[in-house]
Amino acid sequence: MKISKLIIPIVAVAAVFFYSATFIVNQWEVALKLRLGEIVATDYKPGLHLMWPIVNNVETFDARIQTMDSRPERFLTAEKKDVIVDYFAKWRIANVAQYYRSTGGSLDKTARLLQERINTSLRDEFGKRTVQDVISGERAEIMAKLTKDADSMAAELGVEILDVRVKQIDLPPEVSESVYQRMRAERERVARDLRAKGAEAAERIRANADREYIVIVADAYKEAEIMRGEGDGKAAETYANAYRQNSEFYAFYRSLNAYKNSFQDSSDVMVLQPDSDFFRYLKNSTGQ
Repeated sequence: MKISKLIIPIVAVAAVFFYSATFIVNQWEVALKLRLGEIVATDYKPGLHLMWPIVNNVETFDARIQTMDSRPERFLTAEKKDVIVDYFAKWRIANVAQYYRSTGGSLDKTARLLQERINTSLRDEFGKRTVQDVISGERAEIMAKLTKDADSMAAELGVEILDVRVKQIDLPPEVSESVYQRMRAERERVARDLRAKGAEAAERIRANADREYIVIVADAYKEAEIMRGEGDGKAAETYANAYRQNSEFYAFYRSLNAYKNSFQDSSDVMVLQPDSDFFRYLKNSTGQ
């Protein structure tokens, strides 16, 4: 009976001792063991491990890839122009002991220290390039070199920087308006140039059309005059042939037409000599 009463406390003490003397490292974690604040072991695989209670304590940290999202910062380009850069970095713990010594395992402190180092690299890289280069021309090259330099500087923190990416590059508000004004002026200049070229082309087309119109009208008038001349020639030839066939009748016919046209109105008055040749067919039917 007494033995059974002792077993329960012993088991309880053993359970507490076992619980306090063991720790678990998950697959996504890295761990280090401290002895009175001094690092004594770091190379722990995932699973269950032992330690001395009270003397030892264990710190575990997330070994997965972390994201450091920075606040926008101002940097000067080679042209001494300000740009506002918003970026983020991907990092993870590479040396857990060095990480603990440098940051105490604080994510906030780690983000602050990484941001300081990345800002230094960004300042150096942007200072060598123009706005055009950092916006479009050499962005991929800048990011690759920036990642390499930042990773080298972050090694002292016990972390590895996997990637640095710029989310957005803006101009300061006081600069943006002047840039937009220059862009607007440039677009307006291009528009004026295009309109001037269009007007020139229109004038050229209009002049060619007017010239072609004049040439076509002149050619048509020429052909019309030729055809009219040919018609008049044929008419004269026809009249001549008719006159030669019976000149007396032709003269009589022409005189009748002249009388008809002259005496259409009773109020018409003609002043002629009585012996005028105009009245010869009125005096004599033969015109003698």
